[in-house]
Amino acid sequence: MLAHPTLDQLNALGLYGLAKGFKDLEHKPEARSLEHAEWLGVLLEYELTLRRQKRFEARARSARLRQAAAVEDVDYQSPRGLDRALFLKLSACDWITERRNLLITGASGLGKSWLACALGQKACRQDISVLYYRVPRLFTDLAVTHGDGRYSRLLRSIARAKLLILDDWGPEALTGDQARDLLEIVEDRYDAGSLVITSQVPVDRWHDMIGVPTIADAILDRVIHNAYRIELSGESLRKRRSSATKPEAA
Repeated sequence: MLAHPTLDQLNALGLYGLAKGFKDLEHKPEARSLEHAEWLGVLLEYELTLRRQKRFEARARSARLRQAAAVEDVDYQSPRGLDRALFLKLSACDWITERRNLLITGASGLGKSWLACALGQKACRQDISVLYYRVPRLFTDLAVTHGDGRYSRLLRSIARAKLLILDDWGPEALTGDQARDLLEIVEDRYDAGSLVITSQVPVDRWHDMIGVPTIADAILDRVIHNAYRIELSGESLRKRRSSATKPEAA
């Protein structure tokens, strides 16, 4: 067979998965017994696998997740109040397509950020657009864009993500500008995308953190009413283990 010209043509067409599959099958004697349709099916699976991987890598780069976490590595053994059945349900990502929210609360060191990033990584694997922000950094970026005319553009880029992760909110109260910015973000996402918020502060104190009562009412009405909740408790994971001996880091 004219293997090299065929490989050149496949690569020229951007069919890199097909090219790899073609090359691999050429070196497998058992592939000679495949029917034409079976052989083509195997090649197409190579191409689909490569394209899925590239889409995931692009999603993961755009998401800018803080931690390299995966739902398969979640620690359910440490006593911190993590509901295994609920987290497995969330790992399926149906709640994102349903445009529901998730609130993860608990003291420092219980793995809130890690769990949020694990769900974000799974969403990327399912070809769902994700964007991660630490809340202090988000408000800094918004404040800068207020001054240089890029505010609307930043809000649009945030709104495009199907899943927005706002990590480490509180315990400082928001300024008036920050409260209004948060309302804009939440309003853009209402019934259009999903939101994960992690915080050391219990949900029943979020109204006080927002500060402006009317804005707090508007934000919390949109965020809380359809949200799943994970409320962690117990001793910090950092005190009980070293990250070198366990897959999940707090």
